Amino acid sequence: MANLITVFGATGNQGGSVINAILSDPQLSREFKIRGITRDTTKKSAQDLVKRGVDVVSANLDSVDSLTAALKGSHTVFLVTNYWETMNADIEYSQGKNVTDVCKALGVSHLIFSSLHHVTEETKGRLTHVPHFDSKANVEKYIRASGIGSTFVLPGYYMANFTQMLVRAEDGSYQLFYPVGNDAKFPLFDAAQDTGLFVKAALKHKGQVKSNQILAAAKYYTPQEIVDIFSQVTGKKAVFIQVDAEQYKASLPSAVAMEYLENQLFVADPGYYLGEPLEPSLKLLDAQPTTWDEFARKNVSAWK
Repeated sequence: MANLITVFGATGNQGGSVINAILSDPQLSREFKIRGITRDTTKKSAQDLVKRGVDVVSANLDSVDSLTAALKGSHTVFLVTNYWETMNADIEYSQGKNVTDVCKALGVSHLIFSSLHHVTEETKGRLTHVPHFDSKANVEKYIRASGIGSTFVLPGYYMANFTQMLVRAEDGSYQLFYPVGNDAKFPLFDAAQDTGLFVKAALKHKGQVKSNQILAAAKYYTPQEIVDIFSQVTGKKAVFIQVDAEQYKASLPSAVAMEYLENQLFVADPGYYLGEPLEPSLKLLDAQPTTWDEFARKNVSAWK
């Protein structure tokens, strides 16, 4: 009899990718039935999942009772939380805690959480304004302390960001502005395509990755490599321009300016993944993740 895997964010980039990966995998599609959790079960993307055999339900992450009903019978859970929905780290932490508590109470065997590093702690207080990292790291700590069998998939730097960050100049060329030098290494990741690839590794190598972190990125790229590959693929001229902190913040909405600035500074030092190599995580995969070259080719129309 197939086990039940419950996937949060079923119609979003990460959760949707996980569902697609399981359904298309001969082994996992037999091993697991899928329940997808989304806020609105009536929208087209949710109903499309129903047509593919997914049990789609809604759940309120602020309600233990709602989560208990939604997670009942689950063997495995994939959890992704959304800081940007409220921009409140306390709410994100509370929601992660609620899911963990319910998983513990229901006897869930394996909780896979989409996590990130704790910027404040890893920089010893030098960078203190990246709550969308810190709150997820705090949820990871809570999950570890709960004793539930767990794996942590750490999504890399979204390739999709560059559809906005590569800015078109008046002459038709493109510019990439960062408050860091060309020695910064960005671990690029196609979340919509490849989250499921890395979560499959957590499922297929459960014993090997128990309590471990899987680094979900295709490769490290410098800013210059990012613009060079973009130019090669699109035929459009692109340049990397290093700016100072104040110039960078001035280009952003005030509500997120400091957070985005310190996010980039964290990439530069000590590093998005603290300098850890990607190879141990990549060796767990049964296919190659999307490269920046491939993403740019597939999405070239985004820069027209």
